Amino acid sequence: MEVNDVLVQQLADLARLEFNEQERAGIQHDLQRMITFVEKLNELDTTHVKPLLFLTENYNMFREDKVVPSITREEGLQNAPAASDQYFKVPKVIKK
Repeated sequence: MEVNDVLVQQLADLARLEFNEQERAGIQHDLQRMITFVEKLNELDTTHVKPLLFLTENYNMFREDKVVPSITREEGLQNAPAASDQYFKVPKVIKK
Protein backbone atom coordinates (compact mmCIF):
# COMPACT_ATOMS: atom_id res chain seq x y z
CA MET A 1 0.00 0.00 0.00
CA GLU A 2 1.31 3.38 -0.89
CA VAL A 3 0.63 6.50 1.15
CA ASN A 4 -0.06 9.45 -1.13
CA ASP A 5 -1.20 13.04 -0.64
CA VAL A 6 -4.86 12.10 -1.08
CA LEU A 7 -4.71 9.53 1.74
CA VAL A 8 -2.91 11.95 4.08
CA GLN A 9 -5.52 14.62 3.29
CA GLN A 10 -8.39 12.18 3.97
CA LEU A 11 -6.86 11.22 7.31
CA ALA A 12 -6.31 14.88 8.17
CA ASP A 13 -9.94 15.66 7.32
CA LEU A 14 -11.22 12.76 9.43
CA ALA A 15 -9.04 13.83 12.36
CA ARG A 16 -9.88 17.51 11.76
CA LEU A 17 -6.20 18.42 11.51
CA GLU A 18 -4.43 20.90 9.28
CA PHE A 19 -0.86 20.45 8.05
CA ASN A 20 1.48 22.60 6.04
CA GLU A 21 3.43 21.01 3.16
CA GLN A 22 6.47 20.21 5.30
CA GLU A 23 4.39 18.50 8.00
CA ARG A 24 2.38 16.63 5.36
CA ALA A 25 5.57 15.25 3.81
CA GLY A 26 6.81 14.12 7.22
CA ILE A 27 3.51 12.44 8.06
CA GLN A 28 3.41 10.76 4.67
CA HIS A 29 6.91 9.39 5.22
CA ASP A 30 6.07 8.16 8.75
CA LEU A 31 2.83 6.48 7.63
CA GLN A 32 4.66 4.75 4.77
CA ARG A 33 7.28 3.44 7.23
CA MET A 34 4.54 2.09 9.53
CA ILE A 35 2.72 0.33 6.70
CA THR A 36 6.00 -1.16 5.44
CA PHE A 37 6.68 -2.50 8.93
CA VAL A 38 3.23 -4.12 9.17
CA GLU A 39 3.63 -5.63 5.71
CA LYS A 40 6.98 -7.06 6.80
CA LEU A 41 5.29 -8.63 9.85
CA ASN A 42 2.74 -10.28 7.54
CA GLU A 43 5.60 -12.23 5.93
CA LEU A 44 6.22 -14.17 9.16
CA ASP A 45 4.93 -17.71 9.51
CA THR A 46 2.67 -17.74 12.57
CA THR A 47 0.89 -21.05 12.01
CA HIS A 48 2.18 -22.67 15.24
CA VAL A 49 2.07 -19.52 17.41
CA LYS A 50 -0.69 -19.42 20.00
CA PRO A 51 -2.60 -16.16 20.27
CA LEU A 52 -1.45 -13.93 23.09
CA LEU A 53 -4.38 -13.09 25.32
CA PHE A 54 -2.49 -11.81 28.36
CA LEU A 55 0.94 -10.22 28.57
CA THR A 56 1.76 -12.05 31.80
CA GLU A 57 1.13 -15.50 33.17
CA ASN A 58 -1.26 -14.03 35.76
CA TYR A 59 -4.90 -14.61 35.01
CA ASN A 60 -7.68 -12.60 36.70
CA MET A 61 -5.55 -11.32 39.55
CA PHE A 62 -7.89 -9.45 41.87
CA ARG A 63 -7.12 -7.89 45.21
CA GLU A 64 -9.02 -8.96 48.27
CA ASP A 65 -12.05 -6.76 48.80
CA LYS A 66 -11.89 -5.51 52.38
CA VAL A 67 -13.06 -2.47 54.28
CA VAL A 68 -10.29 -0.06 55.25
CA PRO A 69 -10.54 2.99 57.48
CA SER A 70 -11.14 6.33 55.81
CA ILE A 71 -11.11 9.94 56.93
CA THR A 72 -14.18 11.44 58.52
CA ARG A 73 -16.25 14.17 56.93
CA GLU A 74 -14.91 16.68 59.44
CA GLU A 75 -11.30 15.78 58.63
CA GLY A 76 -12.02 16.14 54.92
CA LEU A 77 -13.55 19.59 55.34
CA GLN A 78 -11.14 21.02 57.91
CA ASN A 79 -8.75 22.64 55.36
CA ALA A 80 -11.44 23.82 52.95
CA PRO A 81 -11.47 27.59 52.39
CA ALA A 82 -15.27 27.59 52.75
CA ALA A 83 -17.47 24.76 53.97
CA SER A 84 -20.78 24.13 55.66
CA ASP A 85 -21.36 21.32 58.11
CA GLN A 86 -21.43 18.71 55.36
CA TYR A 87 -20.28 20.24 52.04
CA PHE A 88 -17.60 22.33 50.36
CA LYS A 89 -18.84 25.80 49.47
CA VAL A 90 -17.83 27.00 46.01
CA PRO A 91 -18.62 30.16 44.07
CA LYS A 92 -21.61 30.07 41.76
CA VAL A 93 -20.49 29.55 38.15
CA ILE A 94 -23.81 29.45 36.30
CA LYS A 95 -25.23 32.84 35.42
CA LYS A 96 -28.84 33.49 34.47
